[in-house]
Amino acid sequence: MKTLATFILVGTIDAHDGQFATVELNLNPATNAGPAMAVMPVAAFPCEIKEGDTFYVVKLSEEADAVIVCQQEPDQGC
Repeated sequence: MKTLATFILVGTIDAHDGQFATVELNLNPATNAGPAMAVMPVAAFPCEIKEGDTFYVVKLSEEADAVIVCQQEPDQGC
């Protein structure tokens, strides 16, 4: 079985405590398969998280590791 070389997953935080977050992960573009559920360590996120937050799991090349990118809040003053 060959694994994906590049991908972008769109994730949503369903719940979290001090150690772990339960998340939904969707392929981008979305497929008919529906979301996958996962439990991830809170320490894996490079930002503070709360229920409902969106994040991305990005792997841009076969050689690169997948990284988690947090969605930025829009600037309130602009």
